Amino acid sequence: MLDYFEAIVVGAFQGVTELFPVSSLGHSVLIPAVVGGRWAQDLSVSAPESPYLAFIVGLHVATAAALLLFFRRDWVRIIGGFFSSIRHRRVRTSGERLAWLIVLATIPVGVSGLLLEHLFRTALGKPIPAATFLIANGVVLYGGELLRRRANATATPVPADSPGAAADADIAADERLSRMSFGRGVLIGSAQVLALLPGISRSGVTMVAGLLRGLSHEDAARFSFLLATPVILAAGVLKIPDLFGPLGAGIHGQVLVGSLASFVSAYLAVRFLTRYFRTRTLTPFAVYCVLAGAGALAVLTLR
Repeated sequence: MLDYFEAIVVGAFQGVTELFPVSSLGHSVLIPAVVGGRWAQDLSVSAPESPYLAFIVGLHVATAAALLLFFRRDWVRIIGGFFSSIRHRRVRTSGERLAWLIVLATIPVGVSGLLLEHLFRTALGKPIPAATFLIANGVVLYGGELLRRRANATATPVPADSPGAAADADIAADERLSRMSFGRGVLIGSAQVLALLPGISRSGVTMVAGLLRGLSHEDAARFSFLLATPVILAAGVLKIPDLFGPLGAGIHGQVLVGSLASFVSAYLAVRFLTRYFRTRTLTPFAVYCVLAGAGALAVLTLR
């Protein structure tokens, strides 16, 4: 049975690793396996019917809620643009274009998730594959940085010295993103399919795809977070019934505590990363993934 300490630790890790380009699913698999003992028994995502899966549902909803709160002004413009586009049968304003970019770019991972998520999780959601994919994630991040010079940056980051400046910078960033072609947006969004593999980061692969298609680090991170919000929220909402069935029996308190930890850590993570990527790169995360994956492999094989 999942206890409260496990719930807080896993919830905090989920919030951070879902947004940092280091794979939340990979860490959800590897941390219990490396710790061993009761953790390895209680926290298994590869089991077809596991209470841990019901617990993860709550964490996903909490992470999506943190993203919605942080990007609330953007989502007001995006949702308003979506309904405006339908009402007037047009795609003209930046809000309308960005809304349809997100809708179209989310379709590939939505379809793939429905068809492949269970297969990938049960077949590959084990410690050794997760560690291997985490190393591969680091290689992808570093390779993206090496190749990004081939893409043309679309904007120069604007420092936010005041709340007004921050709001103006957010609007300018959304306008830059809205100028992407729909084909380029779908291509970037399709990279999220790789995140079905435990150890491959959703935010990491979409950022790399954005960099290779000409986005700056700041805009690639922003588009990645906007794309991730509906996917993470849908993944949680679709499985919420599990929380009120046999899988969720006896862990409602742990789900609540873990979700609160996930919400707080996710909000702090996205706040940090949106500032970090104004001037910095994916390279430190690439190094971390390779070292963490290799370390986990060593522990698991030598134990």
